[in-house]
Amino acid sequence: MSLIEDVSFLLKIPVTSKVVAVENFARYTEESRSDAIKMVSNLLGVSAEEAEEEVNISKGLTMRKHWLKSRWCPKAGSIPINYPHVECTAREYLLYLLSCTLFADKSGSRVSIALMKLLEDLDDVGNYAWGAAALAHLYRHLGSATRVLVSQIASYLTLLEGWVYDHFKLGLAAPNAKYMDYVQPRVSRWIQKHETVANVDKVRAIRRTLDRLRPSEVTWDPYVNLRENGVVQAMAFYSGKIKYMDVVEPYHPERIPRQFGHVQSIPYPPYRPLEAHRGPSANKYSVKYGFEQDNWERWRNHLLAPEVQGEKAVFEFLAIPDYLP
Repeated sequence: MSLIEDVSFLLKIPVTSKVVAVENFARYTEESRSDAIKMVSNLLGVSAEEAEEEVNISKGLTMRKHWLKSRWCPKAGSIPINYPHVECTAREYLLYLLSCTLFADKSGSRVSIALMKLLEDLDDVGNYAWGAAALAHLYRHLGSATRVLVSQIASYLTLLEGWVYDHFKLGLAAPNAKYMDYVQPRVSRWIQKHETVANVDKVRAIRRTLDRLRPSEVTWDPYVNLRENGVVQAMAFYSGKIKYMDVVEPYHPERIPRQFGHVQSIPYPPYRPLEAHRGPSANKYSVKYGFEQDNWERWRNHLLAPEVQGEKAVFEFLAIPDYLP
């Protein structure tokens, strides 16, 4: 299970501060459509007519990726540099980057206009909890991927792959000899081995290897020599909920203390959703949790107590006698 701490080490992006969410953009209405057109026009520097045309073509509160890329990609050296142009181009690039990485969806061709609202003030971009939002987005897509009729998964799978490489030695990636701790994101530590042909037998072999893994064969705490006392280490023990736009997911580090080098104990029951529909397909999968904004903003008041964190483990795979590993 990827955690806030994993995101911080693997990607080196902010995990605390403001929630990545925009009000009044969860549903398509005439009001939200009008706001979207104005936002595209004002923040990307296009005419109201062009903005409306793009929103109409996309048929929702989104834009086409190739339209967005066509705006910033050919600009280098072709248009005189001036301040408004630079800001618009920066937003276009960041929006494209976010939609291709942290918040990728299954369409592969759409960009959420709501994200652009968070890029209005470029000086404020670094004050959002992008890492926690990416984790909430990943959790939600992992949940929908468990449905029997779902054959694909979206989200930033580089994050999930980096977590797998750090915790399980399956021979799926080779160490990057040029990687430097504390300088590069930890996900750069690995070079993925690309397969030229999809090999079903290899996938089955990996599944068998995972099924046979013993607790002592898992790298439970790969950051033990990197961890320092600080915000990230404290935030890792936050117990509550994380959010991306209208997606809210529970965050329960108390269920996996072995990933912090602590003895595994019997955890408390997880949060119950306000509403849940877990049908066989992605469009019939809907889970809704409440989100306590004040709890997130005051996350230091919602850290696991030392007794809940558990004792430091002599061997990182240890669990209390009554726990079934």
